[in-house]
Amino acid sequence: MIVATIERPQRRWAHSRSGPLFLLPSALIIATFVLYPIAQSLWMSLHDWSMFQVTHPFVGLANYAELIRDRRFWNALLNTIVFTVATVPVQVIVGLLLAIALSRSRWWAVFLRSVYFFPVISSFATMAIVWRFLLSADVGPTASWLRALGITPLDWLHSTVWALPAIIMVGLWKNIGFTMVILLAALQDVPESLTEAAVLDGATRWQRFIHVTIPSIRHALLFTSVIAVIASLQVFDQVYVMTRGGPLFHTETLVTYMYEQGFTEYRSGYAAAIAWVLFVLIMLVSIVQLRLFRYADVD
Repeated sequence: MIVATIERPQRRWAHSRSGPLFLLPSALIIATFVLYPIAQSLWMSLHDWSMFQVTHPFVGLANYAELIRDRRFWNALLNTIVFTVATVPVQVIVGLLLAIALSRSRWWAVFLRSVYFFPVISSFATMAIVWRFLLSADVGPTASWLRALGITPLDWLHSTVWALPAIIMVGLWKNIGFTMVILLAALQDVPESLTEAAVLDGATRWQRFIHVTIPSIRHALLFTSVIAVIASLQVFDQVYVMTRGGPLFHTETLVTYMYEQGFTEYRSGYAAAIAWVLFVLIMLVSIVQLRLFRYADVD
């Protein structure tokens, strides 16, 4: 008995020591490729940093102060917010409606799920090239069809009025399928007992949707809305491929402006400051969303 009591603490000590050894490879990868770049970008934002400079003078908050005076930064921020406000509600609402409409197990519903989900698995850069060709007023097939009908085609991507709506349309086309699939999975997990109880109580279809379906899929709605907001605030691919931020900066977003400052103007410190402003913006919006969707498990 004495020997057993001595061996047990030794085994616990051996187990507690071996645990961190199993975590060490993952911790090293996270520290190298996640934590260190984050800390480095914050350090760069406090310096006049360029890859062509040997020395990087410390400037403190000068880069952030310059952002306040930078009209292009505020224009990019406004375009990013407009894109987010225009895409996220439509993406979630239309995705939910499609999920409800295609929740049946019929062959045509299964086929349409694949059709709507296909853009999600496609390369955004490739699809942006295709859409740039389709929307071209010079060589695009849409322009040719309109001319054949005697209608003057609209030059979407070179119009200061319609360029951003075209980017928004492509973003919705690409991402609605993702929201649809997530909400479709959530709808299939709604307990049938709750729906049957609501029917027995005389609840209408709309009442069942509001008081049974929506509360049951609230976690999925939270997930899809947060992911949609984060993706919208970081929009880059379709803007860079389709318009490069033009015409006249009317489609320039925070990420495209950050890319230009970092890899065209070689102002890495200034680009890092833009990245941290975007990080704070995403964090604040995500916190607001989490508080809006917060509820007790007993509700």
